[in-house]
Amino acid sequence: MIVRRILDIIFYVIIFVLSQIFAMLALGVGRLLSKGVGFGDALMKTLEGQAGVSDAKSLVLISVISSLIVVFVFVWRRWSPSSREYIRTRPWAVLLWIVPLALGTIIPSLWLQDQFSIDVSDELEQALGGILSEPWGYFAVGILAPLAEEMVFRGAVLRTLLMLFNRRWHWAAIALSALIFALVHGNLAQGLHAFLLGLLLGWLFYRSGSIVPGVVLHWVNNTVAYVAYNLLPQSADMTLLELFKGNERSVWMALAFSACLFLPSLFQLAMRMRKS
Repeated sequence: MIVRRILDIIFYVIIFVLSQIFAMLALGVGRLLSKGVGFGDALMKTLEGQAGVSDAKSLVLISVISSLIVVFVFVWRRWSPSSREYIRTRPWAVLLWIVPLALGTIIPSLWLQDQFSIDVSDELEQALGGILSEPWGYFAVGILAPLAEEMVFRGAVLRTLLMLFNRRWHWAAIALSALIFALVHGNLAQGLHAFLLGLLLGWLFYRSGSIVPGVVLHWVNNTVAYVAYNLLPQSADMTLLELFKGNERSVWMALAFSACLFLPSLFQLAMRMRKS
């Protein structure tokens, strides 16, 4: 049983990764076929990176297609149970408190990245910037990605891990799911934030038994990234200190303000989502 569940977790992650590869191949091959290229040649050119699917619009479309595949497959196979039971409890106060909780994580996460001198590669920064600058990029990053990723990494992966660990060791399951979530991002800059966010997302799932709170937190986080990039695109490659024009006091005030958002929200959520 233990081995089966471990294999299930690996399988869920593989399906998540393969959905992105399939979306890329489908888009690349489809474009080349429309130009009269044979299927075999179209497939080879796509695998060799000659299909021209690295532009912003293509990356957005790949993200949308892969997310839709994940949602469909995980709902169809019931790997991530979907139910209206949690919504029927009318957890509106919980969902409301998640908003300031999410906002309170952003500045501290950026500060930690600066402390460890973690930089985003130029290639990744260009790709992310392209997606965030596209109007449909918000649908991909802000709407579909949170839903798809929560279904995989909390609804399927963490749910299975919680079955493996004793209830007293639930934090080990949460931490491991957060680590898997971070590793799938494939880079340290996103991985650090994904790990820290994954701890919160895992805790919300453990307390609520639903992916809904996590989807809301994930949505707020990605929405802030989208809005911030479009309002201040030049800030993408700036440190937190540079963002505050070299004023270290402003940085510490921003961190203190984040704590004033995060800590009361965490307390309220802990009270409102007591695990029976």
